[in-house]
Amino acid sequence: MILSRYKLWNLFVEPWFKPLAYAIILLRQEGYPCVFHADYYGAEYEDWGKDGNRYNIFMPSHRWIIDKLLYARKHCAYGPQYNYLDHWNTIGWTRLGDEDHPQGMAVIMSDGSEGVKWMEVGKPNTKFIDLTEHIKEAVYTNELGWGEFRCLGGSVSVWIQA
Repeated sequence: MILSRYKLWNLFVEPWFKPLAYAIILLRQEGYPCVFHADYYGAEYEDWGKDGNRYNIFMPSHRWIIDKLLYARKHCAYGPQYNYLDHWNTIGWTRLGDEDHPQGMAVIMSDGSEGVKWMEVGKPNTKFIDLTEHIKEAVYTNELGWGEFRCLGGSVSVWIQA
């Protein structure tokens, strides 16, 4: 069987999906924090395909977003986690913080079109900004600590207290 360059590339995680995967790995209670060297620094190398031919492999660096996710993990990924896993293309969760790390955080991602979720962050009347800088407009929570958070299609947004 001939292995095309397209099929060889599909053996890897697509670059657009890696920020979503790292948000899950780094920001959820259940995540196992691990960052792969090639994802952080990028990589370029040659490898053999199953068809016996050599192919150039290029893996772009995701350092800019991984650094933002690591910041969110260090400062905001604490306390109770509320899950919003009620849609096939858009999921989200919040972390409410704890006594030592009182910052709240909301994470929303979509593997389809733009996503929107009404989520509780436990911070009434508070301004949240998108740490990933994908969404420029701030979100303001209501008097009960709920807000409408959104993300772009095929993307993740991490909302932290301003």
